Amino acid sequence: MKTLLTILLVLEATRRTVGWILPVSAVGFILYAYYGPLLDVVGLGLIAHRGYPLDRLVGSLYMTLEGIFGVPDPSGLFLNRRDIDVAGTAVTVVMEGKRPLLSEVQALVSKSYLPAPRRAVSGLDSARVAMALAVLDKRAKLRLGEQDVYAATVGGMRVIEPAADLAIILAVASAYRDTPIPAGLVVIGEVGLAGEVRRVPNVARRLAEAARLGFTKALVPPDSGELPAEVKHVVVPDLGSALAELDG
Repeated sequence: MKTLLTILLVLEATRRTVGWILPVSAVGFILYAYYGPLLDVVGLGLIAHRGYPLDRLVGSLYMTLEGIFGVPDPSGLFLNRRDIDVAGTAVTVVMEGKRPLLSEVQALVSKSYLPAPRRAVSGLDSARVAMALAVLDKRAKLRLGEQDVYAATVGGMRVIEPAADLAIILAVASAYRDTPIPAGLVVIGEVGLAGEVRRVPNVARRLAEAARLGFTKALVPPDSGELPAEVKHVVVPDLGSALAELDG
């Protein structure tokens, strides 16, 4: 609904600015992109295509003074350099509408000299970060009560999906231990208060996107269904299993 409303607002603003010609042309191209598969049914197979959902039409665009252009690789905007191993970084895959996007979560843990240790969050749900820290303290015995903790996403991406819980926890654990997470590893999963890793939807689509960008191993929740063979997936039922994979 938000996608459709955005398209209508842009078209109306364009009509008021330059008249009807450009909005009518834009509507024609949008309809062609959305209903492309139906052209084969009516005998226009030469110009038919697989079709594109509305969220994909407007979800990966940027505007400049020269016009509106597509982003060739949206996931690349939210990943840092992967050729340097740095403690405190973990990569996950979130769903932006129907499109999977890779996102890098970064954490920094340092000794606090304040009466109340600092907790700073950028691009993440502060409530979920607080829960992740509590789970690490209770279930993994990482004493964070005397540590300042900073957590953020790369590229200004806003991540509020529970599927990023495991990435937040592993990034903080990596920063606390000052041990980098292996390159080529992507982590997906919601983490409960008991330390269990819960399944999330669309794991196969998430891993397919990770494989496209060169990731070779994934930590996934139980009962994730059939997954792409291009990525070696390791099922982690709880937080202890996930941390053990990093230690190994």
